[in-house]
Amino acid sequence: MKASQFFISTLKEAPADAEIVSHQLMMRAGLIKKLGAGIYNYMPMGLRVIRKVEAIVREEMNRAGAIEMSMPVVQPAELWQETGRFESMGPELLRIKDRHGRDFVVQPTSEEVVTDVMRQDIRSYKQLPKNLYQIQTKFRDERRPRFGLMRGREFIMKDAYSFDRDATAAKVSYQNMAQAYRRIFDRFGLTYRAVAADSGAIGGDLSEEFQVIAATGEDAIVYCPTSEYAANMEKAEALAPAGPRQQASQPLTKTVTPGKATCADVAELLGIPLETSVKSLVLATDQTNEAGEVVKTQVWLLLLRGDHHMNEIKVGKVAGLQGFRFATLAEIDDHFGCEPGYLGPLNLKKPVKLVVDREVAVLADWICGANEADFHITGVNWGRDLPEPERVADLRNVVAGDASPDGKGVLAIERGIEVGHVFYLGTKYSQAMNATFLGENGKPQFLEMGCYGIGITRLPAAAIEQNHDERGIIWPDAIAPFTLVICPISPDRFPDVKAAAEKLHAELLAAGVDVMLDDRNERPGAMFADWELIGVPHRITIGDRGLKEGHIEYQHRRDTAASQVDAANVFGFLKDKLAL
Repeated sequence: MKASQFFISTLKEAPADAEIVSHQLMMRAGLIKKLGAGIYNYMPMGLRVIRKVEAIVREEMNRAGAIEMSMPVVQPAELWQETGRFESMGPELLRIKDRHGRDFVVQPTSEEVVTDVMRQDIRSYKQLPKNLYQIQTKFRDERRPRFGLMRGREFIMKDAYSFDRDATAAKVSYQNMAQAYRRIFDRFGLTYRAVAADSGAIGGDLSEEFQVIAATGEDAIVYCPTSEYAANMEKAEALAPAGPRQQASQPLTKTVTPGKATCADVAELLGIPLETSVKSLVLATDQTNEAGEVVKTQVWLLLLRGDHHMNEIKVGKVAGLQGFRFATLAEIDDHFGCEPGYLGPLNLKKPVKLVVDREVAVLADWICGANEADFHITGVNWGRDLPEPERVADLRNVVAGDASPDGKGVLAIERGIEVGHVFYLGTKYSQAMNATFLGENGKPQFLEMGCYGIGITRLPAAAIEQNHDERGIIWPDAIAPFTLVICPISPDRFPDVKAAAEKLHAELLAAGVDVMLDDRNERPGAMFADWELIGVPHRITIGDRGLKEGHIEYQHRRDTAASQVDAANVFGFLKDKLAL
């Protein structure tokens, strides 16, 4: 490819609404152009990256035995109504009507459609297993689209769906996909982690996220440096502390704490460690009738150590707390007689259901609110001042230094960007849509399903967040828009430079290298700045003086300076560099 024939559109400055590095650099490098909120044109340079991502994904999916198909972007609402997601998915699901007033959706995913395909054609266990996938445009009507392709409304996704005869076979399909994903992300050339993820309402442990490691990542990844343990923050278990609780050594004392409404402020005022304070979180659950009217509300009090944070996923799994909400100020006042900031489990106006975090259950001489403004209680102890807690659960986010759940070290935390997810679905969709087959016993059985997604257009953004410097993008070879660029210096003035550049370009093309020849006759500084911004990993510079001295220059995008290469052997040198 020659630059004069291509579409190169770089910018010196990023648009004002580009907040993160990947968004800024993708706009400046001319990879994408904004059309509307969360909607982008994939420009030729960016589309080349996307197509390379797709090619790797397609090759590994095919290798794993998955079968490619394509499902419509616009789908009949009837299928989504069968599973209840037409109503339950909320405003992220874009609903539209055709000219006849019939309801449709713009797909954010395709579980319903692929299940419909399979229930029409799968009759017998002998036709299983099957795995269907597509690489297709999706749309989710994000309330606040931001960060370019990281959280856009329209995006390209690879979604796959496995179908099996029973749970045992489905888990084999799941593991097959999990290994395929590892091969895919290995080939991308990115630093990533496969982390255990929460399975939501479906339950079970078969769910993994694939996270590209980046300091700017939105997700916290928990891992053990001395073992294979890795999980996302929602999934990571905080183990119960080892050893018995210490004996009470302080009297129960009501202590004045004027204006100190946070655990940190109270600890500072009293000169005690934050770890000895306990925070009170008040939740509520509502019981409704068939009309959806609230007929009963239960108020709950959760106790966590003052330096810890509640994990909403874990809390939602505590018996009775499914679908919880935070209590209103009126509900808090009704049960505690006090405003938030001074709440605690002693001296309640009305009883509440108490759930205690594992760490709090073994605390002695702890501090909590007195249920009176400007007062806290110190020296609180279980068994003496309060009954031993009946409900003890893991309610918190882990922190660095916690014991690893596998018992092989302590935990560390880093940031990541989710770009893939593998998930065992079970019969959630097949039951809702009556997708059955005849088992070996001749009786109908529901299809066991798994789903597997990769954010095709999100991945380049994640790659940039991980690989960039002050000059621009640094692409891994596997997904770079061009693997190598040839930069001739003043080719219009030096015929030998032009001839050498075109000869090398032709040789590399013939060898299958994805090479760009910059024949725009730009000044060297401007030309180099463009390709460093775009992030092409390998660069060859050909100048008149160097040719006369028998050498040209090679520089990798990560190198701080160019190195000289024998002009007569440059093709052989590049064959080794590019592993041709």
